[in-house]
Amino acid sequence: MSHVVIIGGGPGGYESAHVAAQLGAEVTMVDTDGPGGSAVLTDCVPSKTLIATSELMTEVRDAAELGVSFEDSEGETATSVKVDLARINARVKRLAADQSTDIERRLVRDGVRIVRGRGRLDGPDRVVATLPDGSEETIEAGAILVATGAAPRTLPSAQPDGERILTWEQVYDLDEVPEKLVVVGSGVTGAEFASAYLALGIDVTLVSSRDRVLPGEDADASLVLEEVLKRRGMNVLSESRMESVTRSGDTVTVTLTDGRAVEASHCILALGSIPNTSDLGLEENGVICKDGGFVNVDRVSRTSARGVYAAGDCTGVLMLASVAAMQGRIAMWHYLGDAVTPLDLKKVSSNVFTAPEIATVGWSQQAVDAGEIDAQVVMLPLSGNARAKMQGVRDGFVKLFCRPGTGIVVGGVVVGPRASELIHPVSLAVAESLTADQLAGAFTVYPSMSGSIAEAARRLHRV
Repeated sequence: MSHVVIIGGGPGGYESAHVAAQLGAEVTMVDTDGPGGSAVLTDCVPSKTLIATSELMTEVRDAAELGVSFEDSEGETATSVKVDLARINARVKRLAADQSTDIERRLVRDGVRIVRGRGRLDGPDRVVATLPDGSEETIEAGAILVATGAAPRTLPSAQPDGERILTWEQVYDLDEVPEKLVVVGSGVTGAEFASAYLALGIDVTLVSSRDRVLPGEDADASLVLEEVLKRRGMNVLSESRMESVTRSGDTVTVTLTDGRAVEASHCILALGSIPNTSDLGLEENGVICKDGGFVNVDRVSRTSARGVYAAGDCTGVLMLASVAAMQGRIAMWHYLGDAVTPLDLKKVSSNVFTAPEIATVGWSQQAVDAGEIDAQVVMLPLSGNARAKMQGVRDGFVKLFCRPGTGIVVGGVVVGPRASELIHPVSLAVAESLTADQLAGAFTVYPSMSGSIAEAARRLHRV
């Protein structure tokens, strides 16, 4: 029986463990934080739980337009909704812990041995685990999977203190609602937290070094989001680079490179991620790392060292839980001789959990504009959708890309409520090389938001 040793318990680790066990391997997972890793304990699950509460606040705020009003005990119209951040964060941490427990239970059911400790390579077929009491355990391996994730990036001039200057992993210890919050960084993480806390009624300033929020996303989508955030009261400082973040008592000062200073009660640093690959014995054992420590892998998750695979954020490939999980599965399918399809990033769907959400899959508008692919494009606003009108939705759109001639759908963007759910039919079309006519030919419910996807596909029909 082959023995697989997995270092790290995040999506890349625990999903690979399930596959390896299913295929008959003996599996040992060496993990420090708990099954689920940062995705479950400090990142995806906690942040999206917080965002779920903020979505409810958004719906409450817009309820009057749908004919719903709130009254106090005296029959007077209520003028505000109170947020109990301590209760919100207690629920966030409880759900994250419960999810980690569920993952551990499933791993144990599959026969996976879990070792609490920090693992490192001691040759291409051996892992040494340093246990909590300082002792070490040596584990022989037929194959090793490194899935150690990444951590929030900080700067010497902007050091978190866990109280008022925070990384995104530290926000769940807040008990009181910030009076004023500055979010530094307008990528996915920064935009999501800025949008969520704005919806919770907090005064938010977003510091963006680029000319628009979410510079890596579809430009039309970014513009819609930025317009909505500004309309709801967010102060967006575009083309403004942070110089330093300092604290004096209860006041945090974010100083910009042009000399301006923004004062607030709290600051969230969303400056990107660095891989957790130091002191793992990787390069000493032939594993090539690149770009600041990310593990170099091919499309079947192999590293440069024979028998050593890697998956997830530590590879820097697309830093998504879904990609980490697929990399881990692919690694085990490959090592254990099962059928395997190499990772295809053009079939990966992703979502930004702002309000509105932004979901994408396949080729992008930027690639079309740059001439990387020839595609026809249709963009259909949600404002004309009957269900959107019923729900008071005015912002958002559906955009589809298809190849001229064949009509095969090669990409799409959805901006709107629950875009993360609406992108799925487009993802299926991209994954299975369906044509716009085939996508349009599938029945949709009337009225429904998904009807706009079929309508956009119909507009791509060519006689």
